[in-house]
Amino acid sequence: MSNSTSFSHQIRRIKPADHLTDGSDHGGLKRSMGFLALLMFSVGSIVGTGIFVILGVAIPKAGPAVVISFALAAVTCSFSALAYAELAGSIPVSGSSYSYTYATLGEMLAWIVGWCLMLEYGVSVSAVAVGWGQYLNEFLSTFGISIPAAFANPPGEGGGVFNVPAVIVVLACMFLLLRGASESAKVNTAMVFLKIGILLFFCVVAFTAFDGSNFNPFLPLGIAGVSAAAGQVFFSYIGFDAASTAGEEAKNPKRDLPRAIIGSLIVVTILYVLVAVAAIGARGGQPSDWEGKDSEAVLSSIAAEVTGSSWAPALIAVGAVISIFSVVLVTMYGQTRILFAMGRDGLLPKAFTKVSARTQTPVTNTIIVAIVISILAAFVPLGQLAEATSIGTLAAFVVVNFGVIALWMARPELERTFRVPLLPLFPIVGAILCLFLISNLDVITWIVFFIWMAVGIALYLAYGRRHSNAPAERPGEIPAEIAVAKLPTRSIKPGTVIGMVLVAGVGVYAADRLISGGVNAFQAGVWVVLIAVVLGGLWYSLTGLREESAGRAAAAAGDQERGAQLMRKAIKTTTLALVIPALALVLAVLVATPERADAERANESAATSAPAQVG
Repeated sequence: MSNSTSFSHQIRRIKPADHLTDGSDHGGLKRSMGFLALLMFSVGSIVGTGIFVILGVAIPKAGPAVVISFALAAVTCSFSALAYAELAGSIPVSGSSYSYTYATLGEMLAWIVGWCLMLEYGVSVSAVAVGWGQYLNEFLSTFGISIPAAFANPPGEGGGVFNVPAVIVVLACMFLLLRGASESAKVNTAMVFLKIGILLFFCVVAFTAFDGSNFNPFLPLGIAGVSAAAGQVFFSYIGFDAASTAGEEAKNPKRDLPRAIIGSLIVVTILYVLVAVAAIGARGGQPSDWEGKDSEAVLSSIAAEVTGSSWAPALIAVGAVISIFSVVLVTMYGQTRILFAMGRDGLLPKAFTKVSARTQTPVTNTIIVAIVISILAAFVPLGQLAEATSIGTLAAFVVVNFGVIALWMARPELERTFRVPLLPLFPIVGAILCLFLISNLDVITWIVFFIWMAVGIALYLAYGRRHSNAPAERPGEIPAEIAVAKLPTRSIKPGTVIGMVLVAGVGVYAADRLISGGVNAFQAGVWVVLIAVVLGGLWYSLTGLREESAGRAAAAAGDQERGAQLMRKAIKTTTLALVIPALALVLAVLVATPERADAERANESAATSAPAQVG
């Protein structure tokens, strides 16, 4: 029994915000970034290849109303961005969502989030590096220069043997990062200004051929088209959290990190809407206007149509090359800082924490990351796998939304420079929206995710759990800051009730759609599982964490019996929070499987009878 309890405490131990921030003051990283550098980090991470190609996919779905789709996607992201902003201002350390989860929801969940981010950052930056080589080749082709296919693609794609451009961009970013965070930030800021300038140049060129009638009709495919396009463009906003990885290298993190995270969404939304309006005004906004047109280099093709020359598309291709280089740089930076934080906490080997005395950057960490990414980019076809990384991002967003609720419950006295409005309603909405997007991902995405998670959990149990240096949950150790009398006294606010009603309302809606036939049983079953997970996480955040904090406080105050009683109660609450989603999953499978089988049989019957009807 004691061993079981010890194991339970180990995987659920929390490293309080005070411990994380104390460690950051002695971590060896240099505080050299101001607000502009942090803002450009997030903007540079968001504005990658997406805006150069997404219009060719989104406008045929929504028409001119794609501008509303961009606004909706921005609002969807903003719920999670608000949670990041509060946690970044309250816990200004390297590690982003990994560190926030460690301080709010416990060690094992923090490891899972960090492991998700390794998948997201590692594979996505490798895929982006491959894309950089493709855009570089496109730019060089305007001068009659072409990189041989054998050295421009990974094996198995286009006759490739070794992707030289992808390795070059990764190594170039590595050398920049080794020079120090300040140097990297300056280069990134210059590149972000350049790519914004080139996008504004496109807008100026497109506005010379602007035709207001292209916006009529504004909603050719209705609200459904706007919603479908919003789901497509949502992923063009991923990256707003990049500034949060620089928590230990920001000059004034408590003030500047929240402003940079929220500010990046505002800047990018304005830029995206402006580019969309210019593109529609020049080419047209109806789906028929985009049929048979280049969907991979939309901005370049529109510039060529308007100017009738090759210099404008070439300039925009330069913008794409610069844009992708900036994304590779910022993403590699973020990955090295997350690994640095995990190494410092003992969950990874200490090699990841070695810092150069001259540049005050994690040198060994940066070199290891560059080598792994170079190998992936040079030899591994990453097209389909890159699509699977989005689940890691969304999973991290879900946990961060619950984390801000947990911090609100457990540490009301913690200094905050930014507060999420209408807490806990906004984080609940953010978690639901991300869970909805996760539910729509492909099966291959789920398979890759579960395999990756299985490997990660095995590594944590074998190494991280045994080498963790978290002080909060070790037997017999209760940090002084936990023993604060007001920790367990916070009552559930009316906003919590509103959040629960909101989640319940979604469940009622899903059940109604199931009964009325609006969605099939399988889709409704997925919704049931997701809603149960939200409720389970909410229950743990609002009840289990309060009981756990109260138990620690009672034990630290000398009332061991009361502390043990509350801790046992917290464990039961947490167990129920895990059992509910499990039961919901069983119920969903029992309900959905026969209905789905009937639907598949009906489809097969219709398919076999179709030829006879034609004849």
